[in-house]
Amino acid sequence: MPKTSARLLALLSLLQRRRDWPGQELAERLEVSPRTVRRDVDRLRELGYPIVTTKGPDGGYRLGAGTELPPLLFDDDQAVALAVALQTAAATGAGIEEAAARALSTVRQVMPARLRHRVDSLQVTAVERPGIRPNPQADPQVLVAVSAAVRAREVLRFDYAPVSPAEADADPAGPPPRRVQPHHLVTWGGRWYLVAWDLDRDDWRTFRVDRITPRTPTGPRFTPRELPGGDVAAFVAARFHRFDGPGEWPCRGEVILDLPARVVSAYTRDAVVEELGPDRCRLVMGAWSWPALAATIGRFDADIQVVGPTALKDAFADLARRFADAATGEPG
Repeated sequence: MPKTSARLLALLSLLQRRRDWPGQELAERLEVSPRTVRRDVDRLRELGYPIVTTKGPDGGYRLGAGTELPPLLFDDDQAVALAVALQTAAATGAGIEEAAARALSTVRQVMPARLRHRVDSLQVTAVERPGIRPNPQADPQVLVAVSAAVRAREVLRFDYAPVSPAEADADPAGPPPRRVQPHHLVTWGGRWYLVAWDLDRDDWRTFRVDRITPRTPTGPRFTPRELPGGDVAAFVAARFHRFDGPGEWPCRGEVILDLPARVVSAYTRDAVVEELGPDRCRLVMGAWSWPALAATIGRFDADIQVVGPTALKDAFADLARRFADAATGEPG
């Protein structure tokens, strides 16, 4: 059994990875008894972590939101992941590079010397692909506002900036504000898009988020419509007529990742990433083979839920067996 301090760190790390954890599953992950888990939860509560006990057949725990931020605990791998994510924030297209730099500086100051040395030694530079112009940055506040409207199912009103000076000169007064029912917030090729039902044009439209200026307040709530084909990734790919997108690969799969969409989009240029919540997203991408696709998705340090197809699930199972054999040193 690990020491109490190490076990508390491991328990906190698990609670931060997903919303709900059955008590028995936590006990199995930590290799302790459910009674020990209950005691450790009480210790974390004493340290200021708002851990809520959930009811139900299994019973479990959830890390709630508190009015004060308790001490943050990072293991070595989390410190490295945090440094990489913050240093490559410029590649997300979310316009948060300056805030990310400040966040990295703040977190670095409270890290132990051992972790601070590892973070300082890790210097990552995000480089755009040659011959491709940098994408316009989306305002973080606009992303938050659009995302909130998508989750609340509220009509969104916004001004949509012209794409060229000629378009602006054609209408000096500016076009009237757009009124849409927002359905999906996605990234494609490093750029953020809103997929919505345009109320004035009575049709589906895709809007670049970097050109959106939301108006307040939002409109009334609406009942979500069915997207043509039911697949947002295929819909977006068809709209842009791309030939290097996920729909053109011989193997194409869909998963749910317990990571923010902005983090995943920084490492998936030719894929569709849809925000499902602050720390959850849907990823649709392709590869030349199913094992290659599973391995590419597996590089994300997060829980993975395979939506489909079955061939992708089988590929994950095959890779799990191979990795287990590699870890034990035994041939397959």
